[in-house]
Amino acid sequence: MLLITLNENTLSLSPGSQVIFPHQTWEDYQRLLSLRLQKTYPKLYFNRKTQEIRLMSPLPSHGKRINLLSDLVKIILRRQGKDWECFDPITLKIPGEAGVEPDTCFYIDNRQAILGKERIDLTVDPPPDLAIEVDFTSLTDVEAYQLLKIPELWVYRREELKIYLFREDGYQESENSRLFPDINIKKLLPYYVELGWNQGSSLALRQFEALEN
Repeated sequence: MLLITLNENTLSLSPGSQVIFPHQTWEDYQRLLSLRLQKTYPKLYFNRKTQEIRLMSPLPSHGKRINLLSDLVKIILRRQGKDWECFDPITLKIPGEAGVEPDTCFYIDNRQAILGKERIDLTVDPPPDLAIEVDFTSLTDVEAYQLLKIPELWVYRREELKIYLFREDGYQESENSRLFPDINIKKLLPYYVELGWNQGSSLALRQFEALEN
């Protein structure tokens, strides 16, 4: 059962639910962010083009899959000798344009630009190199990410990983990752995410780490 509480002092949404408010402004989005106070849920998204605000409150199963995906990416980065900064939770926004809250995101190539910063401001700071969303109870608004020009977006849904690469004319779905071109990300990661879901995270991560480079 959907349960949403929205008044001048409170914002909450029952787990596993999504609500879409049409005909909304940036000011409406900012107000909802302030009502949420210091909580991380419900997640809030704004898209200037659609004039929609989306509220999403995930289930525990959502969190397990995103943790697995994040850990798998970190294994790859360690194996390649790359440094990174990972953020979760985080609100990424450009005033008047869009606001998103990815399940997790990585600064890799742009890592140095955000070291030591308490807040990331996309009007002056670069966006993360990679954002990841798990669609379990809702659908990711890819266009909102496009407005923020995030170079690479992964969306995981129903054991399938979609990769979106940002070009001059917007996102294009791709079979390969720009960050990890030599790895079959679309095949490998869903397999180990579901292995972790069914047989345990530690087992799946150990098996992934044991793969030959």
